[in-house]
Amino acid sequence: MKIPWHRALVTRTTTRQSGTGYGAGAFRRKSVSSSAAAGSARAELARYDLSHADCNVTTNIASRIGKHLHRRPLHPLYNIQQRIQNYWGNGFQVYDDLSPIVSTANNFDRLRIPSDHVSRSASDTYYLDRQTVLRTHTSAHQVDLLRAGANQFLVTGDVYRRDEIDRSHYPVFHQTEGVKMFANEVLSGMSETERIDWIERDLKQGLEGLAAHLFGPTEMRWVDAYFPFTHPSYELEILFQDEWLEVLGCGVIHPDIVTNAGRVGEQGWAFGLGLERLAMVLYGIPDIRLFWTEDARFHEQFASGEIVTFQPYSKFPACYKDMSFWIQPDFHVNDLNELVRDVAGDLVEQVELIDNFTNPKSMKTSHCYRISYRSMDRSLTNEEIDKLQEKVRNLTEKQLHVVLR
Repeated sequence: MKIPWHRALVTRTTTRQSGTGYGAGAFRRKSVSSSAAAGSARAELARYDLSHADCNVTTNIASRIGKHLHRRPLHPLYNIQQRIQNYWGNGFQVYDDLSPIVSTANNFDRLRIPSDHVSRSASDTYYLDRQTVLRTHTSAHQVDLLRAGANQFLVTGDVYRRDEIDRSHYPVFHQTEGVKMFANEVLSGMSETERIDWIERDLKQGLEGLAAHLFGPTEMRWVDAYFPFTHPSYELEILFQDEWLEVLGCGVIHPDIVTNAGRVGEQGWAFGLGLERLAMVLYGIPDIRLFWTEDARFHEQFASGEIVTFQPYSKFPACYKDMSFWIQPDFHVNDLNELVRDVAGDLVEQVELIDNFTNPKSMKTSHCYRISYRSMDRSLTNEEIDKLQEKVRNLTEKQLHVVLR
């Protein structure tokens, strides 16, 4: 379980709210050119030894740093980001080129994430060294930006989490975070309870307007949630195609976060959302790997910048390979997922546990995983997949210390 925004533990107490509008206008961008930002991130990465024992960033993941899909004009993620930015406007500063390489202090400590939380483990987070990670959420920049004096801002960027392999999960995805602070004179004369209620109303009104801006008129509801960096905290759900869909997480910024930023006593709100999640729903994109394709047949569909339904341009058959082995006590499936991704890249569609058996005599546990290979752009041959699978098997035995069956 992961803490940041949409992966946090949620206490479900729902109330219905009606959708309302919110102002829009021009925004200010705090960024440099896409090529310069990409070069800067890659140059920073080059200072780290990826072969060091404390580093678990694979070459496959390292190759994604600096790609900046959210800054590529007419890419679906760019289109969604632009709609979000255009909605908020009204002087919100936009930071969309901040380096994904951050300290553990900014990614965890200053956001009140407990020292023993699973999200800090090497099975969940990419570490460059013991004090440096690839950000797991755009909230990693919140304290520094607040300390620098930013009061209304949006942060968009690539975030990294070791995760399962299927059509809706990918180790690199993109988030947008919004923050709004309120001047003391705006809240003067109110009790603490009245201040929180006022900030909460402003937050919910704005986010209901954002949801309506993206999805059109729809029924909405608020769900009580838990995030360590906001209190109270909520998730916004909308009724989309007869199902309740989680759109974002949000809340009143926790006083400790403001104190960590050197702004004791000030108050504000924050929200966070995943761009791929929204784009897959709005455009009907069935596989998260498609966001990384260079195939023109994909990108040409979004040239208008409008919300259109994705039209599949090919459907190539999958190739399935099973692999069974006796696991060690410290085995973690995310280690297997990373190994498979590093070997096969985006040719791997899913890694699924299909059998879990414990021998009653030896008490050893065996797992059987089915690996689905499928290209989004071409047919795969049995010969090339056999070679990939053989490499996966050899590396699994060698690096994960399992015993193949």
